[in-house]
Order: sequence, then structure tokens, then C-alpha cells
Amino acid sequence: MTGQNTPVRLSVSEAAKIFGVSARTIRRAITDNEITYIVVQGRYKINFESLLKWSQSSTTVRNKRDKAGIGQFVEKWKIKNTLYSPNPDIIKKDSDDS
Repeated sequence: MTGQNTPVRLSVSEAAKIFGVSARTIRRAITDNEITYIVVQGRYKINFESLLKWSQSSTTVRNKRDKAGIGQFVEKWKIKNTLYSPNPDIIKKDSDDS
């Protein structure tokens, strides 16, 4: 299996910290089958992709994610120096060749 096919899984507390919500909110989403998970040694391991989709489906969760969770760092991650940014023309050309 390659690294691209391996799903990223988080614990309840990790998910709560990353998304800026309480662990209880994450557990409620698990109970309501809003996110996918597996149980490993009696602990929930939550699929990161399903967490992202879930966080985008609710305005309240989306706002908490953007203010207290990982979303607060997105602006800082944007590349402001275009010297090392990919050239959009090259990216378009590469995608057209595929």
C-alpha cells in the first residue's frame, strides 16, 4: 500500500484540538454517524477526510474550525513570495498533457 492510499486517522482529542471543538462534539458526531471511524484497542480512530466534510457541513463547526482550529492558520500558510510559487501556466500545461 502506498502512502497516498492510507487514510489519516485521528483520536477524539486530536480531532477536537485540530477543529477547535470539544471532544464531546466529536463524540456526538460519532454517535450520530456523521463521521466515519474505526475502533482500535477500544479507542475511536476517526477518518480525517470525513472530519473535513463534517466540519464543512455545519456553519457552527465551520466557524469554530476557522477561529479556534486549524483554519486560523490558513492565511499564514499562503505563499506571498511568488519567486517560489508554481507558475500557473506550467501547471495548466502539465494538466493538459495528462
